[in-house]
Amino acid sequence: MSENPEVLRMRQEIARRRTFAIISHPDAGKTTLTEKLLLYGGAIQLAGAVKAKRGRASAVSDWMDIERERGISITSSVLQFPYRGMQMNLLDTPGHADFSEDTYRTLHAVDGAVMLLDCAKGVEAQTKKLFRVCKHRHMPIFTLVNKMDRPGREPFDLVGEVENVLGIGVYPITWPIYRGAQFRGVYHRLKKQVYLFAADKAGSSQAAGAEAIGFSVSGIDDPRLREEIGDDGYNQLRGETELLEMAGDELNMDRLMRGEVSPMFFGSAMNNFGIQPFLDTFIDLMPPPVSHLSSAGIVNPDDEFSGFVFKIQANMDKAHRDRVAFLRICSGKFERGMKVKHVRSDKAIRLANPTTFLAQERTIVDEAFAGDVIGIYDPGIFEIGDTITVDKTLQYEEIPSFAPEHFARCVMIDPMRRKQLKKGLEQLAQEGTIQLYRPPAGREGDTILGAVGRLQLEVVQHRLKGEYDVQLRLEPLACEFARWVSRKDGAEVDLGAFDRERVGIPVVDLRGRSVVLFQGEWQLGTAERVFPDIEFAETARGVVSRK
Repeated sequence: MSENPEVLRMRQEIARRRTFAIISHPDAGKTTLTEKLLLYGGAIQLAGAVKAKRGRASAVSDWMDIERERGISITSSVLQFPYRGMQMNLLDTPGHADFSEDTYRTLHAVDGAVMLLDCAKGVEAQTKKLFRVCKHRHMPIFTLVNKMDRPGREPFDLVGEVENVLGIGVYPITWPIYRGAQFRGVYHRLKKQVYLFAADKAGSSQAAGAEAIGFSVSGIDDPRLREEIGDDGYNQLRGETELLEMAGDELNMDRLMRGEVSPMFFGSAMNNFGIQPFLDTFIDLMPPPVSHLSSAGIVNPDDEFSGFVFKIQANMDKAHRDRVAFLRICSGKFERGMKVKHVRSDKAIRLANPTTFLAQERTIVDEAFAGDVIGIYDPGIFEIGDTITVDKTLQYEEIPSFAPEHFARCVMIDPMRRKQLKKGLEQLAQEGTIQLYRPPAGREGDTILGAVGRLQLEVVQHRLKGEYDVQLRLEPLACEFARWVSRKDGAEVDLGAFDRERVGIPVVDLRGRSVVLFQGEWQLGTAERVFPDIEFAETARGVVSRK
């Protein structure tokens, strides 16, 4: 019996999807790489510099005013573009450590990651943190060593550092080629192909907006290769590639899929050197959408429609001041106007105007498939981690809220703007931009903001002023961390007891969950002794809401 044509088409479309994120330490060149991938996909015509000079385009993925002003990425962007018959779903993440919580949430929504390293700095602190998240999720990790047109460390040193510091196997697929100290191209070990770049462009930023330049030779034995890179460069390449082959390692696809071995590539995103060989190989090795674990068991990509919200963004469109919930489709086919079930509220809703993205630029879509990320209008019903399905009652893994490390009291400058301040703070907290704490019911007190990094507090002030016309003064609070609290017997927590014992500051979060803010480990230790029947959790995952 022949297969249903609609089911067959759905499976073909799902097989074309590649959904991934780029992770890195700040200044490794992540946003520049993102722009070049869009350039190769034909999604943009001119790549923009991150720190845009007068007359040059700013980065497509950095769409907020504050991002353009500071030259950093502070929020995840969704970028969708075609390449070689594939539908690429690239989730560009902030590199700055102060916005790592946004990156953690985004990594829940991808099937693999590209780890970008600076050739001079290697594995840096933020890279380690984000890598641990990826490894914990057992996802494929591809390593791209960037800025090879600049002075940097020896390639073998970088391979060894990734293996030793991150505890993952490395299989170099492309290898750098030099003429003297000048980076001239890459050798592709799997294809036995050499990609050389024009000598007058190597190390120059003149090609920043151009397509890849240069030429290829038939392999490492091509006489033209020795002519182009000289005897010393040729002998160096020969010796290094022989060492790689002598290692005897093969690219084990099962280990790659489990995140136990990382294919490594070398290049320069600024100058388009080695980027296309990386991208071509990446889409061949990167898996299509994978199965997801839910409360009802394993959900396969070709099952009926389901997905989860991993990000909420307010005011992307300044003209309409709307809210968009970003939905990762985990299974099945989505159709515009379809009726779905919002699992948390147990309500039926209709998704009327779904959009796809190129940063803040939106396009209405009629259909989407497992692996895609779509934006849906949020009238205020969605929260990060919400599951949406057609009929089945299932719940995807909850996305945790992480304990903040910086706290501040909110002080209103203009009491007449109280309503706007309340709306702005609640919407930014629902996005995950900030964590919002209020006094427990029936008690007086100030609103408190919590942040993983100090820069988040500055972003809140900036966005409140620009998007809600509210000015806010923040007074630092002498607390070091928060703990979500719950009774071991399941009963409701008496937050007033913490006040009576003068241990911590009791508050509730945006979802009504009990939280206590502590000045330090000593105070937490005291609370644990005084309240042995209370559990103190570092994340909000699994903590019951008391709304």
